[in-house]
Amino acid sequence: LQSTQGAHAQGRYFMHTSYPMRGTIKHPSIGAWLNRMAGKTNPTLPAHVGVGLGANMASAGFFESKYSPLPIGSPASGLQDSKRHSGVDEETFRRRLDRLEEMNRAFKSEFNYRKVRGYEDMYHEALDLMQSEDLAAFNINKESAELKAAYGNNQFGQGCLLARRLVEHNVRFVEVVSGGWDTHTNNFERMEDACPVVDRAIATLLADLEARGLLEETLVVLATEFGRSPEIVNNGNGRNHYPKAFSGLLAGGGIVGGRKYGKTDRRGAEVVENPVSVPDFNATIAYALGLPLDFIVHSPSGRPFQVAHKGKPVRALFG
Repeated sequence: LQSTQGAHAQGRYFMHTSYPMRGTIKHPSIGAWLNRMAGKTNPTLPAHVGVGLGANMASAGFFESKYSPLPIGSPASGLQDSKRHSGVDEETFRRRLDRLEEMNRAFKSEFNYRKVRGYEDMYHEALDLMQSEDLAAFNINKESAELKAAYGNNQFGQGCLLARRLVEHNVRFVEVVSGGWDTHTNNFERMEDACPVVDRAIATLLADLEARGLLEETLVVLATEFGRSPEIVNNGNGRNHYPKAFSGLLAGGGIVGGRKYGKTDRRGAEVVENPVSVPDFNATIAYALGLPLDFIVHSPSGRPFQVAHKGKPVRALFG
């Protein structure tokens, strides 16, 4: 992989959207594109969920807010405040909703704007979610202690377990974030802690999906905003940002396992064979998801945009 962005915010934005960050527009992330073009599979659950994203969260960009991801701060806590308060019975709850609708009716008729409609859509989706039989998908405590331990007793591992539960309940797109990789200092010690967390979680996720017959219909993506420098810096104990050469992983979803694509020189400093740009990588994801790469959506200013910004899918990865 190669990127043109070497700073965190810009790199994350580019990886999520395939477009460089601009002050004049906010582009949709690939999850929002999938949500808009493919829609929901489960009518009462969100199509797009982000786990542990915080400030790095993907967004709907210039799409309507209903295409934004539902944020889950902690996989162990699941979806908080999703149940009606015990002191409010069903009749009282419905009466309050009717009163709210009555109060909003005049406002909505006079101010029929996109953001007003977006807020109303979000409110109704939240109500549908509260009453959904599939709300239990957000509760990883329904899994066995053995399986939870296999994923790893940490936020990323438990986030991957939550992602599997959501996919099992037909949530289309789930993103789980792993932090702690900015190793300008203490690179080697921090890698000893960080690598096993991801290795264990991804290996268990793939095995779990395969055992449940879900791997071939689920694309698993492991990616980052950029790599780390091949040179050891900062008194021989750190590695800096390096967008010129790094790796990603794709599994399931029609990908043929065991293949390597692309090659660097011996130092890992330059890509010398089959370079893959960030738009190419996202085009490959979109291709696996069945999204039309030539489909154009116009921003509010009238400019045309596509899901992977002219990227070309790496078809050699598919069977």
